[in-house]
Amino acid sequence: MMEGKQKSVYDFSALSLDGREIPLVEYWDQVLLLVNTASKCGFTPQYAGLESLYQRFKDRGLVVLGFPCNQFGAQEPGAEDEIAHFCASNYRVSFPLFSKIEVNGPHAHPLYRFLRSQRSGLFGALGFDAIKWNFTKFLVDREGQVVARYSPSASPSSLAPAIEILLSKP
Repeated sequence: MMEGKQKSVYDFSALSLDGREIPLVEYWDQVLLLVNTASKCGFTPQYAGLESLYQRFKDRGLVVLGFPCNQFGAQEPGAEDEIAHFCASNYRVSFPLFSKIEVNGPHAHPLYRFLRSQRSGLFGALGFDAIKWNFTKFLVDREGQVVARYSPSASPSSLAPAIEILLSKP
């Protein structure tokens, strides 16, 4: 689709850690939690909470999608294979991880430009939609619509009630 015409997250694709183009429509009719991640961040232990949410709800239709990003304090310096090894060996991450992207600025991934346009951050009323740090979370309903944005400090477990509500909708 042309830039600016996207209607849902399903209109985008992203590269997996192993370099395959993944159309997000593959996650059609599932509740998605999209997170920009980093391996050397104070919030990195949230990988454990994200994996816990994924394990708890995946059979009901939740998919956590991790998007490594090196834009904040150069806290994701590794190559894709290093990221995969780190996440698997330290946090037993089994949810899908994608290749490193940028979430802000002129080279921001189109998916993240869309996410930011749908749910602004703290100062959204003033037009500031930039991602402030690693582990910003976007919750997306089964129709591919962004329903909530959570700050990096929001623990994954605190999102469970909102996820539960979305999963209970037909």
